[in-house]
Amino acid sequence: MSLTIESAADTLIAGHTLGPERLELQLGDCHLSLASNSPELVTGLRDYFAHVPAPDAASRPDLELIAIESAPPEPPGWNFVDWKREPGKTGRKDAYLDLPNGRLVKKVRTGMVFLQSETRRIAAGPCREYDNQVINFINAQYMNWLQHRGWLICHAAGLVRNGRGLGIAGFSGGGKSTLMLHLLEHRDIAYLTNDRLFVRQEQGQAQALGIPKLPRINPGTIVHNASLEGMIPAAERARLLALPPAELWEIEDKYDVHVEQVYGPGRIQPAAPLDAFLVLNWKRGNPEPPSLEPVDLAQRRDLLGALMKSPGPFYQYPDGSFHGDDAEFDEAAYLRALAGVTVWEARGGIDFAALEQQCLERILAD
Repeated sequence: MSLTIESAADTLIAGHTLGPERLELQLGDCHLSLASNSPELVTGLRDYFAHVPAPDAASRPDLELIAIESAPPEPPGWNFVDWKREPGKTGRKDAYLDLPNGRLVKKVRTGMVFLQSETRRIAAGPCREYDNQVINFINAQYMNWLQHRGWLICHAAGLVRNGRGLGIAGFSGGGKSTLMLHLLEHRDIAYLTNDRLFVRQEQGQAQALGIPKLPRINPGTIVHNASLEGMIPAAERARLLALPPAELWEIEDKYDVHVEQVYGPGRIQPAAPLDAFLVLNWKRGNPEPPSLEPVDLAQRRDLLGALMKSPGPFYQYPDGSFHGDDAEFDEAAYLRALAGVTVWEARGGIDFAALEQQCLERILAD
């Protein structure tokens, strides 16, 4: 018997009963609703998405999801294929199994399994332990919804000052989140997004839109930022600061930054006109001070690689087909979407304080 969307859904739900409580989010024009067998998961997700408005009580959901708290699903005969990692990334992360009009995605490290289709959207496994993967699944549905409406995904952080948006991209380990958090120290700068920025043209103006994903940062960012140092116990912070800088920089241990708790209420903005884009092409160990230079992306296609982002294994096209790991980027589409946006390249050595000042004076000036 062949595996179908419904038989896969039945296997993942496995007789669990959904509770009456729902997570209800109004994401722009999109109403998303999630049900679960775990009230604790729903409560935790509500806390995470506290800055997102609730939909009108009378509106019908555009997207309905289910999250099943269970052991990692391991049904016999589900033969997953590894999803090819992006350049510069190593190790196994995602695996997938295509169904008629649907796809199963497995997170290799955690055992979480997700069903992606136009009719059923289910997360199953230790959801509470790996709630960040449930959050990512929720955002993946919204990202699909946006891409179906002409938005392009960029691997970039985003900020807003005086109604003007700035995207910040960088090659792997470039420090875009660290720079973003430095700039958020200024009270007139608002958070837009951490590393998924969406762009499109509207009436001759590039627009930027973020997703409700809080910044996830490594210890190297935390220990050098006074506003964040309370996220790590003092003894651990001292141990980390004693490490060689290169070793500290490489530690991968993610922490969520609750922006409005750290920087104050009203510091998250969902969208803005996109005025500028900064590409971090600096290098650790370069003795030169960082510098900013305007560039023409059409002539610097190498920099496009820093900001283009694959939709990933969860992306389902409007015709029902799925994105493949061998699909090529449409560079021309990105150039069209970014028309009229001033693009800057940061060169030289890594110095966040110095680049922060240059950004304030040259890119984000009043």
